[in-house]
Amino acid sequence: MSLIMPQVYLLNVVSDNMYENILLFLLLVVIVLALFVAVVLYRAFRTVLKLTNPEIIAQEEKANKQAKATGMTPWKSLWNKFIGLRPIEQEKDLLMDDHEYDGIQELDNPIPLWFNLLFYGTIVFSVIYLLAYHVFGWGMLQHQEYESEMAKAEKQREEYLAQSANNIDENTVVLDLEPQTLEAGKVIFAQNCAACHGELGEGGIGPNLTDDYWIHGGDVKDIFSVIKYGVLDKGMIAWEQSLTPSQIAEVSNFIVSIHGTNPPNAKDAEGEKYTPSVSDSPDETIEKSSI
Repeated sequence: MSLIMPQVYLLNVVSDNMYENILLFLLLVVIVLALFVAVVLYRAFRTVLKLTNPEIIAQEEKANKQAKATGMTPWKSLWNKFIGLRPIEQEKDLLMDDHEYDGIQELDNPIPLWFNLLFYGTIVFSVIYLLAYHVFGWGMLQHQEYESEMAKAEKQREEYLAQSANNIDENTVVLDLEPQTLEAGKVIFAQNCAACHGELGEGGIGPNLTDDYWIHGGDVKDIFSVIKYGVLDKGMIAWEQSLTPSQIAEVSNFIVSIHGTNPPNAKDAEGEKYTPSVSDSPDETIEKSSI
């Protein structure tokens, strides 16, 4: 499961990125088409204007000739039009007769071309945005992006928890007598351990797991190590290939929890008497967790 989750998440990320790239490409295509249409309309407008008002075209051509005569290059002329500059000798044509204060006259300068382009560009962008996100549904809205990111974060959290749960070993395992841990350990014990140690841990082929005597130590770390690596000379196999570290931790804690239950037909004690420390005592742990 832990190997499948990253692959699924990676596929989701790749598909999301591909979807976003396609959307950006479509937006660029729409913008290019809009510019092309604008150029075509401009040329058509010029053609119609030339047929209906040839004097305007003639004045424009005359102005272009005068600009060339004064050294005004096409690029410089275009730049002046873009930023809305007028030659100083044309200011008399821009004076506003009714706007004079203290000898200062106001000029009726037209709106610069760059401002108009920016203004109309926002209109074009808003139309494209409206069609892309609210009509055709090509992109995700804010709440959809939020839900998508939250889903990705949840997958990452689950992946992290699954990975961290299996980073347990005999040095880091801790006593955990929570009900869900013991219930999971009980199931694992019944499926894998009861055949040798008895259904209640009373012992059989293997030693009794409920008394005070242990062959390899009765601490949860000792039990984890024995289950993980096995005791081959005693006939106990190593379970590290069959159980995950989290499962070994669960069954180890379950074994600790059945200490002192005194099941019927218990096998005679084997090994040395083990006295748990106060912090490792199951009774003490249960008492602390209930406070």
